[in-house]
Amino acid sequence: MKQRSPWSWIPTLYFGQGIPYVVVMSVAVIMYKRLGISNTDIALYTSWLYLPWVIKPFWSPFVDILKSKRWWIVTMQLLIGAGLAGVAFLIPAPFFFQATLAVLWLLAFSSATHDIAADGFYMLALDSGQQSFFVGIRSTFYRLAMITGQGALIIFAGALESATGMEPLNFEVQAIEDAPTVVIGFDEPMWATTRSGVDAFEVTPAMLQMSLEPITADSMHFMLAWVAQENGKNGFIPTETDSPIYNKVSVADFKGQDSTLVGNVGVAVVRLLQAPKAGDEVVLNLSRFSGDKSISLISADRLLFTSENWEDPAYVLVKLDNKLQQPTTATFRGNSGNIPLAWSITFMLLAGLFIALSIYHRFILPRPESDSIKSNQSSGEVLRAFGETFKSFFLKPGIGVAIAFMLLYRLGEAMLVKMVTPFMLDGRELGGLGLTTGQVGVAYGTVGVVALTLGGILGGVVTSRRGLRFWIWPMALSITLPNLCFLYLSMVQPESMLWINIAVAIEQFGYGFGFTAYMLYLIYISDGAHKTAHYALCTGFMALGMMLPGMAAGWIQEQLGYEYFFVLVVGCALITLSVIPFMKIDATFGRKKME
Repeated sequence: MKQRSPWSWIPTLYFGQGIPYVVVMSVAVIMYKRLGISNTDIALYTSWLYLPWVIKPFWSPFVDILKSKRWWIVTMQLLIGAGLAGVAFLIPAPFFFQATLAVLWLLAFSSATHDIAADGFYMLALDSGQQSFFVGIRSTFYRLAMITGQGALIIFAGALESATGMEPLNFEVQAIEDAPTVVIGFDEPMWATTRSGVDAFEVTPAMLQMSLEPITADSMHFMLAWVAQENGKNGFIPTETDSPIYNKVSVADFKGQDSTLVGNVGVAVVRLLQAPKAGDEVVLNLSRFSGDKSISLISADRLLFTSENWEDPAYVLVKLDNKLQQPTTATFRGNSGNIPLAWSITFMLLAGLFIALSIYHRFILPRPESDSIKSNQSSGEVLRAFGETFKSFFLKPGIGVAIAFMLLYRLGEAMLVKMVTPFMLDGRELGGLGLTTGQVGVAYGTVGVVALTLGGILGGVVTSRRGLRFWIWPMALSITLPNLCFLYLSMVQPESMLWINIAVAIEQFGYGFGFTAYMLYLIYISDGAHKTAHYALCTGFMALGMMLPGMAAGWIQEQLGYEYFFVLVVGCALITLSVIPFMKIDATFGRKKME
């Protein structure tokens, strides 16, 4: 049989592995927000969708025992496609929230099962050298799926919203040193035009200018409460009278104190220029379109207009990051299209993608002899094999050292990752760097992603040449020693973004390079009978090794402060490195076979 190049299926397999995960965990949250579900319900119900990935080791033996990994991959991709199509058909339904959640729950189980089979197939279809070489490639395409889901899919759905509705509403926000002396929105709005009978929205002011100076906490509370009250009273947002900010405040509360409201929070006023038909609803969804992420909407990002409230002013509250010190701008856009239709089309296209992937992999995936279809077994035999799978994992030679490695290799990283963002955002008086959200987004969303990807790819290339045993020490040092960068940042607290970005790049490159050894060792320890189920168990220990230190990281940091917390994180390198001398790794594992 003709050999298939791994390049023909590894990128598509791992891109397909990442898409349903990001759809369930991220895209669904945005979709429900666009469709008017409350934050409370979104957080509560979508959090449960993560459960299938948490418990997947418990049914991984069935994937190993029943059928071939190739069969599971093709079948699960078909089921994922059917699930995505089901979501698309149910979005316009009156009971869409409950119905789509049920389908997403089934989709999550199909996706977790697909992960088990895909990782198992990767180990069966490639020799150890190929596994080493492609470990960075598969991670890259998985990350590409994350970026596609969180970026391209959202942009596509937003474009459909724009195309199916009124002309998008745009307004610009400027952060300047000298702000106007009156906060717009607390007096009768002065409309930019007197148009009426036009199928469009209007915003006043079209350019909202705000001071860099933070307003007081009392003023912030007043503005939040006032906007919530006014929008709720007129039916633009759900009325939540039990909310602590819904206090029946009035402008009279601050009469004669307008100057206290001038600062880094501003109000824009939106109106609809033509009445909707009786019984119709027009939803305006507002979000940042471009510009600095340090400027954000903090209230009324979704406004509901009807034939009863269309003539009333709706209020939008915008805030600058308190740490913003330089003038900057951002543009916000409001879309009012057919939101259910836009998201139905988006999910239908995703369904088509997965059906196409299933057909493609049906013909292109190789057929390794070790991935043979299991013979018919009785239920008793299946249950005995299920128990034997778990038992054989814990009877592997050196399993104690292996579990210790899985739990401790990322010890420092597990604590670091939880505290990096708070450290960057906290003020300098608290030991942090005092960055804005936009600056953190650039550091980790661009510089960090590029460095992480390059580190992962390089790690795969070099291990395929000399093997895992040769590179285990350099990679262990790579994942631990760059944590010194954050110790440096906490001690010096540099103001230059250049040095901060360099530190982030070094840490993320080191993590990407060093993580290669971790993934390869999971593959190594899973080798043998039931490797698919054993790999799933290894990923369970990997998750546990990240979860437990992460849970304690916040408390430890509060007790020690940032500088000594990062001293502890660097000190964790000794624990990580202390396990490696006891590990037994075949010198040939991970080396690419010479042609």
